[in-house]
Amino acid sequence: MSAREESAPRHVPVLADEVLTHLDPHPGQTIVDCTVGAGGHAALIARRLGPTGRLIGTDQDPTMLAIARPRIVGCQVQLIHANFGDLRATLNEHNVHAIDGMVADLGFASDQMENAERGLSFQSVGPLDMRLDPEAGETASDLVNRWDERTLADVFWEYGQERFSRRIARRIVDTREREPINTTRQLAELVRRCVPRQRSGIDPATRVFQALRIAVNDELGALERLLEGLPACLKPNGRAVIISFHSLEDRRVKQAFRHKELWNALTRKPVMASGGEMEANPRSRSAKLRAAQRR
Repeated sequence: MSAREESAPRHVPVLADEVLTHLDPHPGQTIVDCTVGAGGHAALIARRLGPTGRLIGTDQDPTMLAIARPRIVGCQVQLIHANFGDLRATLNEHNVHAIDGMVADLGFASDQMENAERGLSFQSVGPLDMRLDPEAGETASDLVNRWDERTLADVFWEYGQERFSRRIARRIVDTREREPINTTRQLAELVRRCVPRQRSGIDPATRVFQALRIAVNDELGALERLLEGLPACLKPNGRAVIISFHSLEDRRVKQAFRHKELWNALTRKPVMASGGEMEANPRSRSAKLRAAQRR
């Protein structure tokens, strides 16, 4: 394998054809990919926009912007280090008054998940960090070692739907009295000792890691800010496409797009990946796409 192939992004964009269908980008338009990630969706959109079009990509992870930059060609491109929840403020700051469309893929890029130093996955050993912006906020380790037992249990239940949340929280508090919990391995093994392994084969640590990632990055808060400010960002008839990966996100998107004074829903039900895509890209199994048009 060449050095170029080794450094190439491993992330495959989910529901790529469906994004293009519902976003319907045209030459000369201005489109925002506000979770640009490795640039998979953005690269496809840019080809549709042509040299007179403009693709604005934002991401809170500056390393992903560097990965995406060489992939996005064919139109005018502007990449900005910013949280997707701050879309309206970001556009105002860069004198962009209205856009023709917006896409947001709320999942994590494979490049992020597979980087052990980011601490996003229990499948690799690394620091318990989980921050998408490595220079902002507290790490997962900070929270796990600071929060009281009740707060830990509430977070695991609310954001992870973890049935054994109280048992896990109690074990964390007991454990950290002897030594701090600073690595993904420490936390994953602690959870596995508290939660019976399920017949489905899902790792017992899955829900706790999801809950902590949501809390560390304020993912639901950012999504709510995006949905609140989005109508003011779009031109009349502008389109919004959002891909979520768990019910907490999808529920918020569904409720926002039901506001008939602001939106004309383009998807009655969430669009799911085909069987072929699920087989080729297992990450797509939990993806749900919803789209709406600004009235």
